[in-house]
Amino acid sequence: MVTARRTFNYQGQVLIEKMTIKSPFHYEAIFQDRGCFIYFKETGPKLLSSENNKQLQGNEAVLLKCGSHFVDLLKNAEEEKVEVLVVHFFPEILKKLYANELPEIINKQKKNKSSGVVVSSNVLSKFIESLDFYFQNPTLVNNDLLELKIKELVLLLIQSKNIDSIVELIADLYSSNSISIREVVELHLFSNLKIDQLAKLSNLSLSSFKRSFKKEYNNSPTNYINNRRLEKAKELLTLTELPIGEIAFEVGFQDSLYFTRLFKNKIGIPPSKYRSKK
Repeated sequence: MVTARRTFNYQGQVLIEKMTIKSPFHYEAIFQDRGCFIYFKETGPKLLSSENNKQLQGNEAVLLKCGSHFVDLLKNAEEEKVEVLVVHFFPEILKKLYANELPEIINKQKKNKSSGVVVSSNVLSKFIESLDFYFQNPTLVNNDLLELKIKELVLLLIQSKNIDSIVELIADLYSSNSISIREVVELHLFSNLKIDQLAKLSNLSLSSFKRSFKKEYNNSPTNYINNRRLEKAKELLTLTELPIGEIAFEVGFQDSLYFTRLFKNKIGIPPSKYRSKK
């Protein structure tokens, strides 16, 4: 849950924000009309998007293109509160700040395919510190300063060898991308995402996603995904000594009891008996 949130607005839109979140935390971040730079202090979450399934570390930043993303901060042994700094890249603001330079930058660079690029924390540490300073002294902030901070961040990303990433993000704001259902599904087979969340990552309604899935796989999403997860579970039961509850979580089931019932129904015997037979 979000326990605190402060923002800097520019032309009626939240441009920079600072949040404190408490684990466990599951957040659906939809940036259909903008890109986003997110910095996590101390503890990093798991980032799930149409092209990414990665665990971020503390004091790491990630650069996200337009699209739907899910952020999972799992509960650790102790209660945790994590600070998050977010900078939004709106197309209209970037066009204003880079009226002349932007087309040249885009044309000169080769587009990379990744939509969630992890950025070096060392290069950006001073920038993060400066944002902390302004959140402590908000009366110093005006539109001119906010424009400078956006340009500063872009320059830092370029100098930190993220030129392809920032250009990719900017180029993405000017064009629409098609997303492959198969790529989304295969990337998140073993993530704890529901069918409607996979549909959002594919930029489709639930009904359209199910129709497209049936055409692509000749199967229903639930049946196909459960079967693939159970096959992975059988492999883990055979090759590892992991507890059954942990195996359930590893293959994408949040509820170990449901996993056990499903396994028995599909395979014919419970997971414990399957393991003992191997």
